[in-house]
Amino acid sequence: MSTPDQQSNDLARFLRARRTQLTPEQVGLPAGPGIRRTPGLRREELATLAGVSIDYYTRLERGKETHPSHAVVDALARALLLEGDEHEHLRQLAARAARNASEPPRAPSRALRPGLEYLLETLRPGPAYVLSRTLDVLAANPGGLHLYAGIEDWPAKQRNLARYYFLHPAARDLFTDWDNQIRGCVARLRALAGTDPDAPDLAQLVGELLLKSTDFARLWERYDVRAHRSGTKHFRHPLVGDLTLGYQPMQLEATPGHRLVAYYAEPGGADHDAMVLLDMVGSRETATREDRSVGTDARKQTP
Repeated sequence: MSTPDQQSNDLARFLRARRTQLTPEQVGLPAGPGIRRTPGLRREELATLAGVSIDYYTRLERGKETHPSHAVVDALARALLLEGDEHEHLRQLAARAARNASEPPRAPSRALRPGLEYLLETLRPGPAYVLSRTLDVLAANPGGLHLYAGIEDWPAKQRNLARYYFLHPAARDLFTDWDNQIRGCVARLRALAGTDPDAPDLAQLVGELLLKSTDFARLWERYDVRAHRSGTKHFRHPLVGDLTLGYQPMQLEATPGHRLVAYYAEPGGADHDAMVLLDMVGSRETATREDRSVGTDARKQTP
């Protein structure tokens, strides 16, 4: 369970990380003579931009001040050039720092609501899957499972999109904009860490990726935050070739952070044809895998 000191330190670390990523030129300040000893803005420069005293800002960044007003939080967000998700993230960190730690968090259930697997089937040939809040793939239709090439070879409990991006050998080849994909992935996990930093499911995943991926560790320290949004993704898929699909994430009601993500393409085009082919190939490979599993189980039961 986190303590009030740890909660205020989350706020302090975020402020410090974002300050060091800004240059004087970005906020309209002269660079000044000589070489700066540390990257980014100085504390006194940010304090001046936000309209607070240097002493007050220093206490915020050291975790000594835990009750910044809404006006101060918004002023700091403007000074740091935070917008949208990042601004809201700063507000949430400030709110957490101001309240006492509550009872220990629990990892949410992986159990799916009844009917979701049938819903995934109705979305075919469009790839679709259900994700946990930490990007575990809880269920998928054939196209959804095979869209991330090779993830189907992992055991079901290991299938996680963040783990795939950073640790699966096929990920870099699958995405033409892999660098952008991993930045967005880490930013979404950072957003969750701001609201529920002690979550055991998040801590386990982040701990694993920090140990195994230098790319993840580098991006994790940037403290970028981003919410889940709709958009398009381009895949260079080993089974069906290049395809660009739109996607729409949807929060599922009355579930512990589960989201359904559905992909689509305009009928009649090459992307739609590739999507249909992926569904067919995925369905065949899934059936083959299940047949092998049944055969293995039968042999185990044979005396």
